[in-house]
Amino acid sequence: MRQINKKKKVLFICTHNSARSQMAEGLLKHFHGDRYDVYSAGTDPTKVNPYAIKVMEEIGIDISKNYSKNIDKFLNDDFEFIITVCDRANEFCPFFPGGKKRLHKSFEDPSEFEGSNQEKLDVFRQIRDEIKEWINKIFT
Repeated sequence: MRQINKKKKVLFICTHNSARSQMAEGLLKHFHGDRYDVYSAGTDPTKVNPYAIKVMEEIGIDISKNYSKNIDKFLNDDFEFIITVCDRANEFCPFFPGGKKRLHKSFEDPSEFEGSNQEKLDVFRQIRDEIKEWINKIFT
C-alpha cells in the first residue's frame, strides 16, 4: 500500500504582512505548492501593498485576493518552517510555538521606498526577484 505524502506547512512572517511575506507566500505556492502548504502573517498586519500585487502579476502570480493576517491566527498550528523575512519580525518573534525549523532572511522593505511610481515598481521587482532566488535556493 502506497503511503500518502503530507505537504509540509510553511509560515512567512514580516511586520505588516503587506509585501515581503505576501510575495514569499505567492512565490513558494507557485513554484513548490505541490510540496508545501504556504501561509503568511504579520506582527502588525495592515493590508497587501498594491505594488506587491502588481509585480507578482507581472510574473503570472495572483496575490490580489490575499489579505494581511496577524500571527496570532496561527499560534495553535504546527509548521515545518517558520520563516521571518524582516529583522523587526525576527526580533519580535524569536520563537514560534508550533514551528519545527526556524529560518531568517532579511529583505529590504520595498514599502518604505520614496519615489515615483516607476521607481517604486522597480524596487518591488528587485525585492520580488531576491525573494524568488532565495526561495528557489532553499526549497529546491
